[in-house]
Amino acid sequence: MIKKESSNEARIRRHNRIRASLSGTKERPRLSVFRSNSGIYVQVIDDESGNTLVSSSSIALKLKNGSNCEAATLVGKDIAEKCNKAKINKVVFDRGGNLYHGRVKALAEAARENGLEF
Repeated sequence: MIKKESSNEARIRRHNRIRASLSGTKERPRLSVFRSNSGIYVQVIDDESGNTLVSSSSIALKLKNGSNCEAATLVGKDIAEKCNKAKINKVVFDRGGNLYHGRVKALAEAARENGLEF
């Protein structure tokens, strides 16, 4: 019998494959996205020093429904504003193994509209 790989295991494999070639620097940190059933989380990470520079999430914004595209748009706008205050203009986008679709796409487009370049 063929055992089907779970969707989360497949996502983790994709994420490891992406991270093999993607890294954040001080000049261009990594914008990492994590999507769960209840919310969406984003961090701007300097991989050289291992520090999180800026972070935001639907939980931190206290959104009533943090698992939809509207919430992802608000989180994208919030992270872009925090990056602008921290004088971070350019980032490397890490979609965390998720498809560039739905909430991940909404977050990325909102961040771009509010001044982040990637």
